[in-house]
Amino acid sequence: QIQGAVQGVGFRPFVYRLATELGLGGFVSNTNQGVVIEVEGERQELESFLKRLKKETPVQALIQEFTSLVGRVHGYKGFEIRPSQDNSEKIAFVLPDLATCPDCLKEIFDPFNRRYLYPFTNCTCCGPRYSILEQLPYDRPNTSMKSFVMCPRCEREYDDPHDRRFHAQPNACGQCGPHVELWDAKGSLVTLHHQAIEEAVGVIKKGQILAFKGIGGFQLLVDAFNGDAVELLRQRKHREEKPFALMFPSLESIKEVCEVSIKEEKLLTSPASPIVLLNKKGNARAMAQVVSPDNPYLGGMLPYSSLHHILMRQLHSPVVATSGNLSDEPICIDEYEALHRLRGIADFFLVHNRPIVRHVDDSIAWLMKGESSILRRARGFAPLPIVLDQEGPSVLAYGGHLKNTVALKIKDRVFVSQHIGDLQTKESFKAYAHTLNSLKNIYPSPLDFLACDLHHDYISSQQALASSQDLIQVQHHHAHIVSCMAEHHLQGPVLGLCWDGTGLGSDGTIWGGEFLICTLKDFKRVGHIRPFRLIGGNLAIREPRRSAISLLKELSLETDIIQGYDLKIMSQMIDKGINCPLTTSMGRLFDAVAALTGLCYRNNFEAQAAMKLEFALGARPYGKGSYPWEIAVIEGKYIFNWESMIKLLLKDIKKKIHVRKISLKFHNTLIEMAVEIARRVGHAQVALSGGCFQNKYLTETLIERLVQEGFDPFWHQQIPPHDGGISLGQAVVAANVMLQKESQICV
Repeated sequence: QIQGAVQGVGFRPFVYRLATELGLGGFVSNTNQGVVIEVEGERQELESFLKRLKKETPVQALIQEFTSLVGRVHGYKGFEIRPSQDNSEKIAFVLPDLATCPDCLKEIFDPFNRRYLYPFTNCTCCGPRYSILEQLPYDRPNTSMKSFVMCPRCEREYDDPHDRRFHAQPNACGQCGPHVELWDAKGSLVTLHHQAIEEAVGVIKKGQILAFKGIGGFQLLVDAFNGDAVELLRQRKHREEKPFALMFPSLESIKEVCEVSIKEEKLLTSPASPIVLLNKKGNARAMAQVVSPDNPYLGGMLPYSSLHHILMRQLHSPVVATSGNLSDEPICIDEYEALHRLRGIADFFLVHNRPIVRHVDDSIAWLMKGESSILRRARGFAPLPIVLDQEGPSVLAYGGHLKNTVALKIKDRVFVSQHIGDLQTKESFKAYAHTLNSLKNIYPSPLDFLACDLHHDYISSQQALASSQDLIQVQHHHAHIVSCMAEHHLQGPVLGLCWDGTGLGSDGTIWGGEFLICTLKDFKRVGHIRPFRLIGGNLAIREPRRSAISLLKELSLETDIIQGYDLKIMSQMIDKGINCPLTTSMGRLFDAVAALTGLCYRNNFEAQAAMKLEFALGARPYGKGSYPWEIAVIEGKYIFNWESMIKLLLKDIKKKIHVRKISLKFHNTLIEMAVEIARRVGHAQVALSGGCFQNKYLTETLIERLVQEGFDPFWHQQIPPHDGGISLGQAVVAANVMLQKESQICV
């Protein structure tokens, strides 16, 4: 019995070929838990079979559990691939959507191949999986390809164990499979098949905006070298400054404008094919200023579907490839929905008739301390599970409010959904509800418990609270740290540094700059930054100047360094205690410093101020300076008192010290403060989580300093450090809380 990513990757034909080569009898079959094999023959051949089964596994397969038992001989006459078995609890890995493999790519551009320029070419090594799956097991009738009847030639491939398209569920060709069409902005057919792609290329070259239906939803494409077209896209999409991702026609074209290391090249060309954040080269400035304003990184990716490859081969130049949505909404997955929601944005629509079952955004990754780390987990990664060290109750975790994901824990694995996004629009909530139901439909396991955040105002928490099932509410920052612990198989206790924007603390205040001693089931708050007021509550997230004013008021300093006509009103709000909750948010401390230095008074997108403060460091920060700082011990907790740091920082501003030096000293102060508190707490293992650890300089330098001081630091790699990891932590905490209760009852 084999569990793992062993369905939809050519595993059964591999087993068939190996068994027949060795002259063994028996069968192989898919099950709801993975693959089952019965094989019999002489001992020497059986031993060879077992060794080669593990050693020669197909490239996309991942064996997670391998159990072999010796049984009685049945006298099989030969070896066969049997139909899927549907008689066990569903816990098989669902494979993510995979980038087009080299073999299929070769066929697409071979004029003598029957799939020449066919935009839905795939095999068992590549193509759509999660985005077309309706339920397990992964068989064609359970996918959105069920309505496409294979022609005789495709049927022969599908039935031949020696063919790489054996049981490739999306298998099709130009005679029997999906096709593309080009529509105008009103939905009228312009042309279809390959001519539709050719005319879509013309749309982009003319500087118009193309809505492109991909594997997991729509993208908006424009010519990246056409500044006017990019600006038009920004205006229509209401995305003033947030960076756009770029799709390049080739790896060589990426290297012309970005620095690409060997590890980054491996990420770009991997089957997941994510957007990779890369350092810009100097010659990228003209294009990059409109695509990624005031940002040292470009988000680059390669074509990953057959349709992308054909389009980009004809374009020969990079395009902006951004999500097909309005800001704060999920991407469109249906062409008629896209016509409605993208009206006024797209000039033309390149669509196809293969239904998309669920939206799956492009993933985003980069290197953090030399290791690949995921910043948005979707296509290519979701819904592969995080495998835990022990089994436990089944839990459905509802996630957070921003960058939401949901998670389903069954036995020893947690299936984390694709990125859903911020739950603040009607369309976002629809996508959220669909993802919840979709995950439960794929894995219809009886649920023991639900898990959600402590914050009752989160839409995700409200949905969980409305259910009649048993519910465990998990503190936000504890969930963050446990998500990091889970992916690194840490049991704890560990010292968790959770630095983020906001999250409801167990004392009813807004936390965000926390030092927690954590296990998988509980935590103790041992430190935090000195509290200050959030002027206007959530308004402070949009306006960093509010946090700056709050710090100045806290220190009884003049607020005239901050510009704005309503400064007096804000001061009065603090004085009178009107909508000014206390916070220990590290994210808001970054905001305050960004505003004090004049870098950002208003966020046009989430974390813009913090990003500007980080980017002020320059491409290669240098220097060891820091500001004075103090750690107070109050009621047994270590409190980082930022007063001296802010006062000296203000003096540097008045002296007109370059903002690069100020930012460097600010970052270094936080790093040294964290190391000192870690020394005092004394736990060897230190886990880093929260949105602030998307800051590359902060994270990498803190890791280096912790290692220098003898600590063992852990940071996110498989799961994002921001709220996209919350659902994983919620599921693990809830399961361990219940395991503890059950053990106490047993005693």
